[in-house]
This record gives sequence, structure tokens and C-alpha cells, in this order.
Amino acid sequence: MPPRFDFTILARDGKARTGAIAMRRGTIRTPAFMPVGTAATVKAMKPGDVRASGADIILGNTYHLMLRPTAERVARLGGLHDFMGWDRPILTDSGGYQVMSLSDLTKRDENGVTFKSHLDGTRHTLSPERSIEIQRLLGSDIVMAFDELVPTTSTREVQAAAMARSMRWAKRSRDAFDGGGEHAEHAAIFGIQQGALDERLRAESAGELAAIGFDGYAVGGLAVGEGQEAMFGCLDFAPGQLPEDKPRYLMGVGKPDDIVGAVERGIDMFDCVLPTRSGRTGQAFTRAGPINIRNAKFAEDQGPLDPACACPVCAGWTRAYLHHLVRSGEMLGAMLMTEHNLYFYQALMADLRAAIAGGTLSMFANGFRAEYRGAKQNGE
Repeated sequence: MPPRFDFTILARDGKARTGAIAMRRGTIRTPAFMPVGTAATVKAMKPGDVRASGADIILGNTYHLMLRPTAERVARLGGLHDFMGWDRPILTDSGGYQVMSLSDLTKRDENGVTFKSHLDGTRHTLSPERSIEIQRLLGSDIVMAFDELVPTTSTREVQAAAMARSMRWAKRSRDAFDGGGEHAEHAAIFGIQQGALDERLRAESAGELAAIGFDGYAVGGLAVGEGQEAMFGCLDFAPGQLPEDKPRYLMGVGKPDDIVGAVERGIDMFDCVLPTRSGRTGQAFTRAGPINIRNAKFAEDQGPLDPACACPVCAGWTRAYLHHLVRSGEMLGAMLMTEHNLYFYQALMADLRAAIAGGTLSMFANGFRAEYRGAKQNGE
């Protein structure tokens, strides 16, 4: 029988690690990028094409799925995997970030968060116990603890109070998960470190999470507007505060050069809407930096999106055709641009894994940044 959750570190290069997470629905190669399937779909992509891009795991969103079609309905229809046609691992977030960023928030207290749906104004309460229940109904493979997020610009007192509450909610989340019967026997749960950019708060959070005990640990509360320099400053110490033998997940990150820098600092897992959202708006990621395919200069460009890319889109269609599709509002344009971007992200992760295994991460990372950022500085 496949293990419930087994993380093996296969190689190291500096703080970076490459390894594998073995679960019953498949193995997740790390460092891993998880495409975001917010509403039971990776937008503009079929599940088989997401898998073909190299993705071992995707992310589902508790907040959106609890509102529509509801977790109870998904459970009646066989769980999220059967519902959307994805047979590999799924990580579900706790819903906390979306509650605090999308909703008309009416009450936040020790019990949880009471809010109005951004869809129809109906009132809901999301607590640690309810978040875990929803994730169990969805059939999540990796469940996230429910936490409280506050801006990094908040006062230290506000940050400290939110971190302390998040740790109390982490214990309640762990207890609710453990009470989940058969689901708890084959799924995993991750805790979320909080503390904004404060090293002491982060250390306290990490210590409390480790005392509770989780299968993996997320670095939460970053990529919320603080900028890359501040984020990297926090990542210089935050991952090392977490248990060394467990996966480390940086939530909501990010741009390709964000990912490279975070891997260098010891992060193992990532998710972000950027490759799919950017694809739908006409932005393609390339090794020479991002390009906007809507620009007039691509109208008669018969080259591929990225000459260095081996994806089906770059093999089959020109920049000129993609320019036409996107400018015309054709749905195929969003589909092909998204497919390319997901292949780009997965190829980057494969290159990072290979560089760590070969002891050449610094060389690869510096070369990647020079090409990627150099193009952006030149106005591409």
C-alpha cells in the first residue's frame, strides 16, 4: 500500500532541497509548483493537459467551493477528484485568506470569521472546525489549518495577536482533522507559520506549530504586497525555523524569479494564480522575460512564444496567431496562453530540481535571473 504521507529529501544544495512526497494518489516531486484550481477547475485547462504539463498536484479553494457548488454537494457527487476528473493529489487551502480579502467581513473573533458571501450576500461562519470539515467533504489529500492573516503593515501588537490566535486555531484544526475518521487515515495536514516580517514572532509561531505536530509547514502571510526584497528578507530566516524533515510551502508565490529565490532559501512547494491568470490576459512567461502577446509587434511574428520552450503551444502555433486570437477575444487564445505558461512553470521546477541534484543551483539561478530580469529591464 502507498504511504499516507512520506517526505524524502534526495539531494541538497545550500539551503535548497529536492525530494519527493509519496501519497496514495501519487508522488509529488519537490520543489513543486501547484496550479490553482479555484472552483474545481484550473481555468482554461482540461485535467489531462494540466498533468501533461508536469504538475503532480493542484490546489483547490475552500472558500469558493463552500459557496458554490458547496462542499456537501461535491461530497454527494463522489468528492472533488471525481467531480473534476483529477486523480492525483489535491491540496486545499483553508479559506481564511479569501474570507479576509474578498468578503464583506462582519465579525472576527475567537470562534472564527462570520462573513457575507461575495456572490449573493448570504451569511456564513468559517471556523477551524468548519474549514477542516469542508476540506474533508471535498476529499482533500493535503488539508491546510485555518489561520488569521493580517497585513504586514499592521502594528507589531496586531501581528502578535493574530499569530497567537492562529496558533490556537492551528491546534483546533489539528484536533478536528484527527477526528475525521477514515479521511484522517489517508490525508495529511499542514500548519501555517505566521508573524509577518518579524523574526521573533515567526520563531514563536514555528515552535508552537512543531509542538502540535503537522505533516508539513507553510510560510504564510507573505506575497501580500510587501515586495520581493522584504519577502526574501523574511525567507532568509523563516524556513530554517520550521522542522527540517518536513516540506515547507510558501503560499501564493509567485513570479518565476520569486520562486527561484525562495527555492534557494529552502522552500519546497508553491502555488499561484499567476500563470493561469496571466495567460487569460495575454501575458506569456519566457526565459527571456514575460511578453504581452497583444503588442502590435507580434502581429506578423512567425516565431514561437519562447524558442527555448518544448511545450505543444510553442511547437504548434506562432506568436502572430496567438496575437490574433487574444486580440480577437477568442477563447482558444486564453487556452493556449495558459497551457504554455503552465508548461513554463513546470519546466522551471524541473530545472530547479535537476540543478539541486547536480549541485549547480547557484549557477542555474544566477543565469536564469540574468536572462529573465535583463529582458524586463530592456523593456521587453
